[in-house]
Amino acid sequence: MKVLVAVKRVVDYNVKVRVKSDNTGVDIANVKMSMNPFDEIAVEEAVRLREKGFATEVIVVSCGVTQCQETLRTAMAIGADRAILVETSEELQPLAVAKLLKALVDKEQPGLVIVGKQAIDDDCNQTGQMLAALGDMPQATFASKIEIADGKASVTREVDGGSETLSISLPAVITADLRLNEPRYVTLPNIMKAKKKQMDVFKPEDLGVDVTPHIKTLRVAEPPKRSAGIKVPDVATLVAKLKNEAKVI
Repeated sequence: MKVLVAVKRVVDYNVKVRVKSDNTGVDIANVKMSMNPFDEIAVEEAVRLREKGFATEVIVVSCGVTQCQETLRTAMAIGADRAILVETSEELQPLAVAKLLKALVDKEQPGLVIVGKQAIDDDCNQTGQMLAALGDMPQATFASKIEIADGKASVTREVDGGSETLSISLPAVITADLRLNEPRYVTLPNIMKAKKKQMDVFKPEDLGVDVTPHIKTLRVAEPPKRSAGIKVPDVATLVAKLKNEAKVI
């Protein structure tokens, strides 16, 4: 069984994001970029499934600019077997990414697709669900545990009230949550091995996919600065301030 994993290149989670002076977007010039943390968890899970004998090959996919090759090399250093880059300078929105992944699913015929539940830059949480709909595949989102047996996947997922376990037939789409696993430390020997692994590069046109954006970002702004808190001497003063100044009661 092949496992296909989608990874995204995002601003590193340790970096404080800055908005451009003209409010057209986020400033990524000279900013450290890395793999989306949820996607890293997805890669780790796919590699573990291969190590357990459930998968024969792990393929990582990224869509975006040329620099996404670095992200794919990191995924191969974790343990992925080969990589595919869909190279484009267009702004990719979740539906476009889902269509590109659908084209690659048709091409590679994986038994399982694992993606991070969301990217930490746009927080859309849409790509996995859209891919499942386009490919008419079962899906399990927010997975915290995955077990494979008898052509089915048993997925424990996190919900508002706790957790639930689903049994879905393969091929399927699973989105990885934070508690699914802890990604392994990437060693230098594995980084060197990753440089020799196969990486195929396609354009969206090669896959017959139109990635023209349908949504336009009008303005990006930082949230308003929080004002300092105050202390009140008693409950009566607190109630008065909530009623007269904050006007919340």
